[in-house]
Amino acid sequence: MAGSQQAPTTAGRAGALGRTHWIGIVAALVSALVHLVLGGQFLLSGLETGVTVSLVMGASFLVAAAGFVGGVWLVVVDRFRPTVYLLGIPFTAGQIALWYALNSPGLPAPPAVTPTSGVDKLAQVVLIGALAVLYRRES
Repeated sequence: MAGSQQAPTTAGRAGALGRTHWIGIVAALVSALVHLVLGGQFLLSGLETGVTVSLVMGASFLVAAAGFVGGVWLVVVDRFRPTVYLLGIPFTAGQIALWYALNSPGLPAPPAVTPTSGVDKLAQVVLIGALAVLYRRES
C-alpha cells in the first residue's frame, strides 16, 4: 500500500536482547558507574594537589568507564556483538587484575575489599560470565 510505510525505530535492537544480554548490560553499567565516580574523584584530587599520579589514575578510570559504556552501546545496537564479547572478557579480567595488583599491600596478599570495590568486582565477574555465555551461544 502506498503511504503505509512505518517510521524507522530508534530503539536499536533492544527487543532482540535476551536475559543474559541484560544481565551483562547491567553488570557493565554498574562497573562503568563505579569507574566514572572514582575517575572523577582521582581527577579532582589531582587537579587540586597537582599530583600527576592522581591525574593519570583518573584518566585511566574514565577510559575504563568509556570502554564499558561503549561495549554496552555496541551490544544494544547489534554491532560486532561476538567481537565485543570476545574483547570484553580480557578487558574486564584486566580490570580485576589491575585492581588486585594496584591495591594489594604486597603480592600475593589480597587487597582489602571495600563496599565499592566489592560491588565493582562482583559486577565484573558476572559480566565475564555473561560475555562467555553470549560468545559461545552467538558465535
